[in-house]
Amino acid sequence: MDHPIKRDHARFRKIIKGKIRDNLRKYVSQGEMPIPKGNGQFKVPMPQIDTPRFRFGDKSQGGSGQGEGQPGDSVDGQPGEGQPGQGEAGEGEGNKELEVDLSLDELAHILGEELALPKIEPKGKKNMQSTVDKYTSIGTVGPDSLKHYKRTYKEALKRQISMGTYNPKNPIIVPIKSDMRYRSSTSKIEFENSAVVIYMMDVSGSMGDEQKEIVRTESFWINLWLKSQYKDIEIRYIIHDASAKEVDEDTFFRTRESGGTLISSALKLCRDIIKSDYNSDEWNIYPFHFSDGDNWSTEDTKLCLDILDNEIIPHSNVFCYGQVESRYGSGQFYKDLAARYGEENDNVILSKIKNKDAILESIKDFLGKGN
Repeated sequence: MDHPIKRDHARFRKIIKGKIRDNLRKYVSQGEMPIPKGNGQFKVPMPQIDTPRFRFGDKSQGGSGQGEGQPGDSVDGQPGEGQPGQGEAGEGEGNKELEVDLSLDELAHILGEELALPKIEPKGKKNMQSTVDKYTSIGTVGPDSLKHYKRTYKEALKRQISMGTYNPKNPIIVPIKSDMRYRSSTSKIEFENSAVVIYMMDVSGSMGDEQKEIVRTESFWINLWLKSQYKDIEIRYIIHDASAKEVDEDTFFRTRESGGTLISSALKLCRDIIKSDYNSDEWNIYPFHFSDGDNWSTEDTKLCLDILDNEIIPHSNVFCYGQVESRYGSGQFYKDLAARYGEENDNVILSKIKNKDAILESIKDFLGKGN
């Protein structure tokens, strides 16, 4: 039987998860994100949870502590007591938010429940080879750390009974070397599915801080879900205006340029990364491109479509394009992709992200098909 404290703790965590799920849209739309703590744990801000407490009823109902008197009067009638306190306000902080720790799998489960996300069906075959030792048998040799005391005791007992040396009135069991039993492992080669996510973002002058914050928030939750689906995952970042370059995560979200936009520069670099580092027969490949939809020319858009058709889409689980609305962006690239692939396509997923309130629906667009 479970200890009452464990049951209460499990019930509390269930309440916590329900609160987080109820407030998930608020967290995402306000740009709040769980803080990684290491070891797969995240710190999550929580709304205040009310605890049971006494409430005062109506005075007309009677009861102890009611009768004549005014607010501030002393309880025992001594003069000078019961008056409002005097003095300066304290310096301490107040009204702190509750924070709880949840694992990656717990957060992913909350996201999956909220958006009704299906489990991903991996496209890549096998990439990461691992040797798993499972202790499923018993051997007669091994280190002391793997000694199986229960089985050793049984062997010694059987030996003493068979030899007639066991005395029920004085049941002393003394194992000898031949009685010793050890947990024995069998090694099994397993192949785990691995994934790579390649983020591309337009950092030209028309993509402002608000647009980048949307991309940052959305990519965090996309990564969270994909990490819960794959044993091993790599993430690459590409920024571009008229030219493209690979950068680290911090540079990806902080860089802002003022030049024009050649989307093909990002797609070319993405293509080159896939060719050099990721065999599509082994890897599950997820290219994501975020832009406000402006491109330099129709000729560059034709080049983009050619690269997608022949060198990116055939090697990817799915190509995802998120168009972040900007007052300076025309949104034309979305229209060009929709005209080529349609807005309902298993290989190309398009999503319009009007503002932060649309982030969760965009994530559902991208991940809702289980590709």
